[in-house]
Amino acid sequence: MEDKQGNALMPLEVDILEFVVPVENNKTLLIWDIEPSLTAAQIHVALCQVFSTFGPLYLVKVCPNAPVASPGFYAIIKFYSAAQASKAQRQTDGQMLFQTSPLKVRLSSRQTPSTLSRSTRLLSHTHCLDLANHCLGFNSWSSHVITLKELSDDDDEELLDGQRRFRFCCLIQLTFPHHGQTTRGVAVVEDTFMDTGPELVLQKRGKLQKSVREEALVQAFSTVLLVLLGNRKVMVEVKQNSNQFLHELTEGAMQVNEWQPDVDDDLEEQRQP
Repeated sequence: MEDKQGNALMPLEVDILEFVVPVENNKTLLIWDIEPSLTAAQIHVALCQVFSTFGPLYLVKVCPNAPVASPGFYAIIKFYSAAQASKAQRQTDGQMLFQTSPLKVRLSSRQTPSTLSRSTRLLSHTHCLDLANHCLGFNSWSSHVITLKELSDDDDEELLDGQRRFRFCCLIQLTFPHHGQTTRGVAVVEDTFMDTGPELVLQKRGKLQKSVREEALVQAFSTVLLVLLGNRKVMVEVKQNSNQFLHELTEGAMQVNEWQPDVDDDLEEQRQP
């Protein structure tokens, strides 16, 4: 590829992040020779500060060395991106960073089990927020509840005396206004418990409503792809959603009309800076 002047252009690097738990070993760094001059908590903070400059982190874990080894710590760091993990390894290996002696930083060489490499586990609600905010910023996405309703329980005869069951369904819309993209997620959660009074019933209802909203947002994020370009720009793409239940809810509930008393009518899931 050439520019208008005929000069060769370097190909644009592209990396794609999904809102799933990273399990590949090429996204995992192992760090040795961490001095015992700092506490594990202080080391955790220092590692986050250093390695988050290369990209969003899924996991930072600090562990003490085995009793047979010299005093100190080792750490495990998981990136969402293999390219960012590789770059971090090259630029930090042999550097002192936050201590007075150099660190050893290596990519994990353990073989990923085939069953694990084929599995796809969605990120938690908290990790979804962290990844979106790290890559896009706090003000570049928003979400709102389209409908949240309690589903009727057709299996009352299965409940024991004194038991009660709540089942809630939520449809949520996730919007990326700067990228012109919108997607939706749907979730159903339920809980069976012993009814010991109105206070517990109210508590269970509120907890389940929060849980179903969070799970619906997780499902919405599962359809999103973050496309990282080499020029530090980020694009948002949305995968095709084949969830039949989502389509049925979308057709039948285009506006919120079954709010529960303890649900905020202006729900906004996005965290503020």
